[in-house]
Amino acid sequence: MERAAVVAGLGGWVPPTVVTNDRLAEALDTSDEWIRRRTGIRERRWVDPGQSTGDLAVEAARRALSSAGTDTVDAVVLATSSPDRPCPATAPEVAARLGLGPVPAFDVAAVCTGFVYALGTGAGLVALGAADSVLVIGADAFSPLLSPDDRATRVIFGDGGGAVVLRAGSPTERGALQGLNLGSDGTLSDLIEVPAGGSRQRSTGLPVKTEDTWFTMQGQAVYAQAVRRMAETVRRTAQRTGWRLADVDAFVLHQANARILDAVARRLGLPAERFPNHIGTRGNTVAASIPLTLTDAAACGRLRPGHKVVLAGFGGGLTWGSVALAWPDIPTEPVTPRLADAATGVRTDPVTPRLQDAATAVRTDPVPPPPAGPATAMTTTPVTPQLADAVSPLSASDLPTP
Repeated sequence: MERAAVVAGLGGWVPPTVVTNDRLAEALDTSDEWIRRRTGIRERRWVDPGQSTGDLAVEAARRALSSAGTDTVDAVVLATSSPDRPCPATAPEVAARLGLGPVPAFDVAAVCTGFVYALGTGAGLVALGAADSVLVIGADAFSPLLSPDDRATRVIFGDGGGAVVLRAGSPTERGALQGLNLGSDGTLSDLIEVPAGGSRQRSTGLPVKTEDTWFTMQGQAVYAQAVRRMAETVRRTAQRTGWRLADVDAFVLHQANARILDAVARRLGLPAERFPNHIGTRGNTVAASIPLTLTDAAACGRLRPGHKVVLAGFGGGLTWGSVALAWPDIPTEPVTPRLADAATGVRTDPVTPRLQDAATAVRTDPVPPPPAGPATAMTTTPVTPQLADAVSPLSASDLPTP
């Protein structure tokens, strides 16, 4: 029988420290209004000193494993472009901290498209019979890579982790991945980069310029490429899956900028309501963006069993990609109470008490035990606050540029 990779668990985590626009405005000669109008972002989460991408990955993975009702997998694939160290990869240490034993574990670097690339890799392991279950994680602690003086990038990025558990199943099951499409264009690699730190810069033997150690992005060019490439890959994946775009219930895109999401929707001729948007309270969380959006959308009931869903990302490299699935069964029991945000009219989840994890010194949200049920049932833990965030449509000319 043909094997397919089926989504069986989902989880996400963001660090506890909230960085508001007002906090950034004090140092960057800007304002909350300026940031919201150009990006749709009002706050983001950043790691505390000493926290790393590995910490984010571990906490997201724990929730995904709990959601799937398992504590074992056959392989770990971690999508990240901010590894704990240049060498070795971060995934083996994440696997060890999760108590998964000597399973194969490795990193995938495709920046904001990383999670889609990692899903494709995990699905390939399942299809080949090399693994019956794979933990796929997208995690990035990007805030340490941002120049303290760069208004164009510092206001955009947040930190976080998201993960799914894939298991072997049938291509006709809900949750089965299908229609994968991936692409890249290395001729435009300088549009999104950290110039220093790699073998090219180190081999020169020249002193490192401070400005070359920070993340850089050519905003206007990236905007145009992101809109074009995500729209193209969505169309190709829908075609391969045999779906009409009009019949897709949700397009979960990389949360790069609220205006990019709006522009992709317009380019595809689809209503913005089909594009879940939580960028207002997350920012751009790089490889974590898509799984975090999935976690938020599933926790609030935005995604329901049988919904046709297309995931799509765009990032440095340049890279892009997309994949489709029919959303698997998710219990509808309530998660956490939600409060109305009087200032914005956006419903938000209160932050739950956090416990100190003595083994990792990372603050974590308590996770309830998964309910008994079939292997396809999933529970999801919200990664606070709520995903919905209304932003007014804005033109590309208003985008910040480096």
